[in-house]
Amino acid sequence: HSPAQMTAATSPRITNSNDPDWAAVALEIIRQEARAKALGKTEIEPTVNSGPPSDGAEALQFRGDKSRTGFLGGSSPSKLVPLWEYNEIGAVFLSSVLVHQGKVYGASAFLDPGGSFGTIFCLDAVTGEEIWVTETSDPSAKTELMGIFSSPAITADGKNLLIGEGLHLDYGSSLICLDTASGRVKWNIKTPIHIESSPAIEGDIVVVGAGAIEKGSDHKPQGDPQGEGHPGFVLGIRISDGEELWRHQVNDPESSPVIHDGVAYIGSGIDGNAVVAIRIAPDNELNGRPRELWRTSTPFPTSGAVTLAEGSILVGCGAGDFVFTAANPEGAVIALDPKSGKILWDVKMPDAILGPIAVKDQVALCPVRNGELVAVDLASKGKELWRARVHKNSPLLSGAAFTGEKAYAVSSDGYLAVIDAQTGSVTESIYLNDPRKPGELGLSVSSPLVADGRIFVGSETGGLRCYVGK
Repeated sequence: HSPAQMTAATSPRITNSNDPDWAAVALEIIRQEARAKALGKTEIEPTVNSGPPSDGAEALQFRGDKSRTGFLGGSSPSKLVPLWEYNEIGAVFLSSVLVHQGKVYGASAFLDPGGSFGTIFCLDAVTGEEIWVTETSDPSAKTELMGIFSSPAITADGKNLLIGEGLHLDYGSSLICLDTASGRVKWNIKTPIHIESSPAIEGDIVVVGAGAIEKGSDHKPQGDPQGEGHPGFVLGIRISDGEELWRHQVNDPESSPVIHDGVAYIGSGIDGNAVVAIRIAPDNELNGRPRELWRTSTPFPTSGAVTLAEGSILVGCGAGDFVFTAANPEGAVIALDPKSGKILWDVKMPDAILGPIAVKDQVALCPVRNGELVAVDLASKGKELWRARVHKNSPLLSGAAFTGEKAYAVSSDGYLAVIDAQTGSVTESIYLNDPRKPGELGLSVSSPLVADGRIFVGSETGGLRCYVGK
């Protein structure tokens, strides 16, 4: 269902060692020299407020904006060279970063047969230097963070970072709010299951999905040894004081929601096969209206992020998941009316759509599990424009960054492709994983982000990297 279902042969964090890896030391010296050269000879755009083009009142969320473009302004870099790398021994970077006011906010995961743990961090966007790192979800109890698949959201004032905790087999996770300046945990909301969904924000309310843990051939929700299996729910929290406002039952909402005009739209995955519209207001403001506005069935589980396009919302769905290919692969892209849930049009795809769909200028880029990035025209109800294969038959599980001029997509085996957004031709390909330890688990699922002429992207073994154009 998610990458965390696999048992990774990665090591826990190692902070001290009496036996230095001299090859690693030498490579780090080479990297530092390359970074210094890039800083000195590469034109780097000045650091600006990298929020989406708006009046400044919009929060940042997974992929930056509600169109999931992964583009926060600036140029479309090409002829890419590495600027810096941030890594921790044994870390995988499943989450996607956000960039705001010259800082990079992200998260990591460490996989272990006994569970997972992780970090949340803030870096300087130009140098990659660490500003702060947080390893606990509850400082008072010294509770270590679980591994993180969820991607951060940042409030409109830039002061609060919201992110989910836990991987697919983790119980007892949290939704966490941190101070962006210091990394201090302001509050956390406990859930009996995990939060791989990425939060969405409107005003003072954050919404996120808590997904089910399915085991066995029947894919039924399973409980921990002390509890019962839970099918999943969607959670609404007031950000200013961390008060839980409501929980609404939705089967397996691993999807990342989008909020528009007081309504959250989220996909329902295993045993759900639906898109659900939920009013986000507190109970005392519903005035007798039901919390659920509508629920529309989809032909397959809808696990990917919901995208807001002009006049419609877009979802991808399909048979198969992040780990396993379906026996009969198939999928679809569906456009729905936000007010009624009526299906406006749908387009069949050769495999599941698990990553977010990026929309810009009436073009939608759809990441397909078979390894293709498919561009469709929204004005003509999903007419195909072109297809690009990122790297051989490696699955495409993350979303593409879409500037309008170029697209940047990552295959699960760790290749970053630069694609001409007009023709679909691949113009560059860069291997992201550590060549000394190639990614063998297909865990390069972090969606790249473009901001201020730089590309920020995580990988399975190559850490979080920043690239600039020559």
